[in-house]
Amino acid sequence: MANNLLEIAFKACDDKRAEDIVALNMEGISLLADYFLICHGNSDRQTQAIAREIADVAHKAGYEVKRLEGFDSARWILVDLGEVVCHVFHKDERAYYNLERLWGDAPEKFVAVDPE
Repeated sequence: MANNLLEIAFKACDDKRAEDIVALNMEGISLLADYFLICHGNSDRQTQAIAREIADVAHKAGYEVKRLEGFDSARWILVDLGEVVCHVFHKDERAYYNLERLWGDAPEKFVAVDPE
C-alpha cells in the first residue's frame, strides 16, 4: 500500500513540474513514515500547486490526508499521508534544510512514473 501511495504522490509532483524529486525509504529509520518524498518548486505559487496536487490526487485515490502544514507561507509544505510524508520546499529553503543529508542513512527509493 505504501508503494502505491508513494507512486501516486511522486506522479502528482511530476505532473506539477516539481524539481529534484527524491524518495527516501524510511523503514527501520523513522517511526513517522515508511517514505519521505522531497521536492521543490521555484515559486510560492508552484510550491502550493504541488502540495495541493499531492493532497487532491491522494484523496481521490482513497487515501486520507492527515495533515497539511505550511501551505500559506509556501516555504516548506508538509503533506502527511500517513505512510508517506511529502516535503514540498520552495527552492530557496530546500538547500537550507537539506533533509537528504539529515536523513543520509536512508536509502533512496527509485519510483517509476507511468506516462499516461
